[in-house]
Amino acid sequence: MEGRMAYWYAATTRKSLDEFRALAERVAADLPPESRVLEVAPGPGYFAVELARLGYSVTGLDISKTCVEIATANTGAAGVPVRFEQGDAANQPFADESFDFVLCRAAFKNFSQPVRALQEMRRVLKPGGKGLLIDLRKDASRDEVRRMVDGMGLSPLNRLITRLTFRLMLLKRAYTEAQFREFFAQANFSSVELRKSGVGFEIAFQR
Repeated sequence: MEGRMAYWYAATTRKSLDEFRALAERVAADLPPESRVLEVAPGPGYFAVELARLGYSVTGLDISKTCVEIATANTGAAGVPVRFEQGDAANQPFADESFDFVLCRAAFKNFSQPVRALQEMRRVLKPGGKGLLIDLRKDASRDEVRRMVDGMGLSPLNRLITRLTFRLMLLKRAYTEAQFREFFAQANFSSVELRKSGVGFEIAFQR
């Protein structure tokens, strides 16, 4: 996602800042203050900024040059020290056992090598380190998607564009529960807990 598409995505997801703030507070509730956090595919960086505001050391890795630029600008505007790097989730430029926590939100379905991406998340986690993956589920119904999009506070045109994006692109890329369980089994995490949440899954895992 580059250029105008990345800027459109950043403007659209900015409407959900309260959700990013709530997620950051939820993650922080179980995270020691000295923890180092990696967000894989942070997009505009809204979650990373909110978690950094709570005092955590946060790094973001995104394959999109435009998203790295947008996220870096957002970090500068917020006055928090988050470092964003351009790179591939399946070939992360970090040393083994670098992070205490990994988050990947709304991006996993776009990875060309999903198992390899999970293996890399495991590699960069410290022993006992934890992570959270949040993404769309393939069996989300049209009505569920419509209700979610309608609650995002978008203009009528952006609501239409977003619904079509889900229907014509995102749902086709999304995974089933069985697929997720197989991916995580191949990545060899010590524990995996999967639950449905709205139109997606939340998957908590531990190295």
